[in-house]
Amino acid sequence: MVPFKPIIFVAHDYQDFAIRNVLIHPKCGLFLDMGMGKTITTLTAIVELMYNQFEVSKVLVIAPLRVAEDTWSRETEKWAHTQFLQVSKILGTERQRERALDEQADIYVTNRENITWLVDRLGKHWDFDMVVVDEFSSFKNNKSQRFKALRKVLPKIKRLVGLTGTPAPNTLLDLWPQLYLLDQGERLGKTKRMYQDRYFSPGARNGHVIFDWRLREGAEAAIHKRISDICVSMKAEDWLEMPERIDNTIAIQLPKKAKQQYAELEKELIIELEHADVVADSAAVLSNKLLQLCNGAIYDEFGEYQEIHDRKLAALADIIEESNGQPVLVFYTYKHDEARIMKYLKKYKPEKLTDSKSIKKWNDGKTGVLLAHPASAGHGLNLQDGGHIIVWFGLTWSLELYQQANARLFRQGQDKSVIIHHIVAKGTLDEKVVLALGNKKIGQDALLEAVKARLEEVRNIDTTRE
Repeated sequence: MVPFKPIIFVAHDYQDFAIRNVLIHPKCGLFLDMGMGKTITTLTAIVELMYNQFEVSKVLVIAPLRVAEDTWSRETEKWAHTQFLQVSKILGTERQRERALDEQADIYVTNRENITWLVDRLGKHWDFDMVVVDEFSSFKNNKSQRFKALRKVLPKIKRLVGLTGTPAPNTLLDLWPQLYLLDQGERLGKTKRMYQDRYFSPGARNGHVIFDWRLREGAEAAIHKRISDICVSMKAEDWLEMPERIDNTIAIQLPKKAKQQYAELEKELIIELEHADVVADSAAVLSNKLLQLCNGAIYDEFGEYQEIHDRKLAALADIIEESNGQPVLVFYTYKHDEARIMKYLKKYKPEKLTDSKSIKKWNDGKTGVLLAHPASAGHGLNLQDGGHIIVWFGLTWSLELYQQANARLFRQGQDKSVIIHHIVAKGTLDEKVVLALGNKKIGQDALLEAVKARLEEVRNIDTTRE
């Protein structure tokens, strides 16, 4: 067996700039687009700080589970100047986490769900002098346990780096908690309310409850200016030679019976919404039910799924057949999507993205069809070596998940054109989701807009009939 030969790292100009920012600023944000090498950029800075400048001695990386399991350890092994770094993964059962914590290492990696446990476990003995938060946007909720836990140990952290390609996936309100972790409110305000009052105006409300906040005129530019000294923001298309991206919509017709069921379900839920405010919860219920039916199955009141049609399954099989043996990465939305795809595509031997072994197998070209949920494969995983064809079996309202998931293949290092297929049921909410994603409208706002527009259409039809 030929031993793995590490790669000599030659930094792009933007990576040099980002590395210098980490070295100069004890607390900083690297808001680099997907595929721009945030991990190796940070690892290079860690080597400099730990072994040349002797500024830090113990680094903690907080990341999504799949990234914690695979990406950081694999990246250290990949590059010549980082392969000597020892990585310990604080994952698994409490006993496994304890053992990993006791190991001698340079970098300790844990998933974000474990940060509360880790802070409680170490207490006043917290000794990580540098913390890297991979996918900083997952700390956008200042009321979450993970945010509160990390805030508790901020005084003990000399250096903190926040990494993300999407710092404000839904709204610029998401930015405040992340910046607070960097500067304790120095730039955007000591409290989220101060931030809201300074840069936003109340939008839609129900009584005293405000559903959305709208940016004041000039606020976006002012926010960016306030944070520009410690946050580096760069887009891939401005700096990299990216592969060609081909977006393809494959329209399917629902069978007659499924069309009737879709219309009845929509009418039933729309009528229900007529007598109440259309808020995120009610819109999400309607959206979920209709999108499930578009995909071919729907959950009943007992949590079991009822199959409605197989049109999307047949379209997916056609795509795989036409790919002539080239690997295909399939993103699904619901658990019943996964179960039905696994069964329907049995002859193609589909596999699920589960752990670092399944990632390696895919990247080694040994997996023909790989199934992944965008929430579990959406951040930080490098899958570009395994293929260049993506299929969206079921669509998501989340622009962040959509962009991050596509960036698993559409990224630096991809040597083929990336084809992204979207299987869309004609005349349904599927089309609204594709339109929203294409217009770069964001999650909840796009969902509410689509549901309200449809509700207005139904009301107009009823008025005409009268």
